[in-house]
Amino acid sequence: MKICEENKIEDKRIEDRVNYEKDKNEGICIWYNYNGYWNDAPKGPKNKMNTPAARKQEMAWMQSIGVKGIKVDFFGGDKQETLKLYEDILSDANDHGLVVIFHGCTLPRGWERMYPNFVGSEAVLASENLVFTQHANDVEAFNATLHPFIRNAVASMDFGPVLLNKRRNRQNNGGTIRKTTEIFQLATAVLFQTPVQNFGITPNNLNECPAFVIDFMKKVPTTWDETVFLDGYPGKYCVLARRHGDTWYVVGINAEKQEKTLTVSLPMLSSNQVVLYTDSKGGEARQETIKFGKNKEVELTIQPDGGIIMVGQ
Repeated sequence: MKICEENKIEDKRIEDRVNYEKDKNEGICIWYNYNGYWNDAPKGPKNKMNTPAARKQEMAWMQSIGVKGIKVDFFGGDKQETLKLYEDILSDANDHGLVVIFHGCTLPRGWERMYPNFVGSEAVLASENLVFTQHANDVEAFNATLHPFIRNAVASMDFGPVLLNKRRNRQNNGGTIRKTTEIFQLATAVLFQTPVQNFGITPNNLNECPAFVIDFMKKVPTTWDETVFLDGYPGKYCVLARRHGDTWYVVGINAEKQEKTLTVSLPMLSSNQVVLYTDSKGGEARQETIKFGKNKEVELTIQPDGGIIMVGQ
């Protein structure tokens, strides 16, 4: 699913793009400013989501051309009328076959149970902050080890993980500096959960990153059948296992300033062999196949600001 800001593209071009994506078995999700007279955020389209008549008309148009969903941004506060607006948007979108992501928003209030079309909410200092300030990069690993225990434990989280550029601009030649490793970034694709992930990769990554990194991004699921907490401590490290179908993804990240070595038990795996993604001491991404004993225990070493991934069945 691809995101486009509708105010920058006229309706006819959006229709053409939707048809283009249909041929590739892909869908379009359109970004909206939720707006209202109390919202002074400059980005548009405006006055499309804040009133029933305008919202239903816009959603009917999207449904008619085959848009799959909306991403609604810039909500202001937790006022009663604002909380009601969230549910009104979800209800109307459900009537028009649209999934919904909320951004710039409050913590979800059980909407995953109430609305089948609710995908996720930001409600966290998401990856865009890594572009805005160097401080966000300096504490990225620390914050990432908090989210599975706190924010993402409440509901799906629209964080926008996996920024593979070493510099946080589109050309990879300026802006803030990434402190975490590529494997750390890949691990967050599994560690942070939402059924529609907005990954922060850029076209240059296709040529600049090792082939196995890009291959992992092409295959990593966004929905999970089972989750197992293996080890961790908020602010220090976290190791989780998630299952999609018959395949398990075991991921870990380390926010401490020294190597983290730990032994994890993986009784859920039917095989004694996994593909392991790790960091070298210099931070370079590595891939190998490893085997472990019948006790299904494996010793892992996670580099500072680094990660590990194991994929197996």
